[in-house]
Amino acid sequence: MSTFFEPDGEWATELTELQTRRAQARAMGGAEALAKFKATGRMNARERIEHLLDAGSFREFGQIAGKGHYSREGVFERLDPTNAITGTGRIEGRKVALHVDDFSIRAGSSEAAIADKWIYIERMAHQLRLPLVRLVDSAGGSVKLLMQLGGTKIPEYPSWPANALLDTVPVAAVALGACVGQGAVKVLSSHFSVMVREQAQVMAAGPHVVQQAYGQTIDKNELGGHKVHRKSALVHNEADDEADALAQVRRFLSYLPRSVFHLAPAVPASDDPQRADDWLKDAIPRDRRKIYDPRKILAAVLDQSSLFEIGRWQGGSVITALARLNGIPVGVIANDPKVQGGAMTIQAAYKMERHVKLCSQFGLPVVNFVDQPGNQTGLEAELGGTLLGATRVGEALHQCRSPWASVLIRRCFGMAGALHAPKYGEALNFRVAWPSARWGSIPIEGGVMAAHKTEIEAATDPAAKRAELEAFYLNMTSPFRTAEKFGILDIIDPRETRALLCDWVEDAWERVKSDRVPAG
Repeated sequence: MSTFFEPDGEWATELTELQTRRAQARAMGGAEALAKFKATGRMNARERIEHLLDAGSFREFGQIAGKGHYSREGVFERLDPTNAITGTGRIEGRKVALHVDDFSIRAGSSEAAIADKWIYIERMAHQLRLPLVRLVDSAGGSVKLLMQLGGTKIPEYPSWPANALLDTVPVAAVALGACVGQGAVKVLSSHFSVMVREQAQVMAAGPHVVQQAYGQTIDKNELGGHKVHRKSALVHNEADDEADALAQVRRFLSYLPRSVFHLAPAVPASDDPQRADDWLKDAIPRDRRKIYDPRKILAAVLDQSSLFEIGRWQGGSVITALARLNGIPVGVIANDPKVQGGAMTIQAAYKMERHVKLCSQFGLPVVNFVDQPGNQTGLEAELGGTLLGATRVGEALHQCRSPWASVLIRRCFGMAGALHAPKYGEALNFRVAWPSARWGSIPIEGGVMAAHKTEIEAATDPAAKRAELEAFYLNMTSPFRTAEKFGILDIIDPRETRALLCDWVEDAWERVKSDRVPAG
């Protein structure tokens, strides 16, 4: 946002030059480069800024940084602007810092960048405790940089507070094109990242480098596109287009505080905390071999339209999301029986660990809807290090400082089942269960066969004998027996879940506020 003043008075010459320099900076890579870029169906850097921020709120810094060209007499002729646009703006009225790549200038390469400029805005975000948004569209380094520097340099940015930022403020990053090398680092060094399908790639090096290094010919999407990162889990979310990606960043930040020293924004409640959807009583099928839709349950219990899922396409046996309960922001975890039966896979473990740390760091109470059959088993799981992933989840839970509620809706078995909440030291788990819940060291089906294999195989009707034993043990696992010994706080009617959690979150939020905001 710049105010226009007439370049008059005693300094009219200099003010006119200032306006000229600013105009040339706003021209970015020039009309031809912008037209070529637009023909690909993409927004340019400044259009992206306008789309992300509240109208008229962008205040640019370092507008006229770049390479100046002068006559023999030293008179200014023109400016080649740097390809990083930086500044501050507002999203829903809340201040953020922006670091934006301009691909129209030498493909966003560091050859055309002034690192001090983008490092400055990130240092500002760290020191003034501003959420940071990176819009990344950078082809990475270029050998032409050697000519510009007249030599080489050790690859480092010692004044860039990348890790300190992650410890202090929410960092969101959008991959909008080929994000290579340092560009990839800028995407991944974030609390939330999103990439545009079929348009963005995140990779250590591009296809030309891969061809030279390994003799392997590969397309850039095959190398670092969204289908790759569904498996790698390096990038959290995917977007249909740029507008969707920017909208996701706005939504993500709406749940988070300005910094770890601030409180996340609660909003006026718009959904009745006493709302009770009657179908919840039958949400879990009585047949233990049937599955259900956990997202439908989440939508019924949490504030309407408040669920924002993170990492939908990776580690799918666990759902991680942000949402609201009676207007208060919360972290959400749920198992999805439609993927790997809801078991703890290495990808799910990484996803859950990441989400627990996010919620703990930024003061979000957590609600976990538990249907955990245990760790994934088999050769693939052992080779993948699933148990190590589960151990890391345990470490994250032990360090978690968020108030925590667990709703055991179906299964809670084994080591992975034990990881449904922090339970050590002073950690207090507000834990309730639906009548459909069962728990123990091992699921009944597998446990019966392991313990009674000889008896079952010797029976006249092995299938009938196995069913008989399973029915016997299932009665032993009734959640009411655990409640009799106060092994769980309460067994509840599923229709009571929303009202109970809305009541709990009121007190949880008071705890968060007292921890974040000093008294007086």
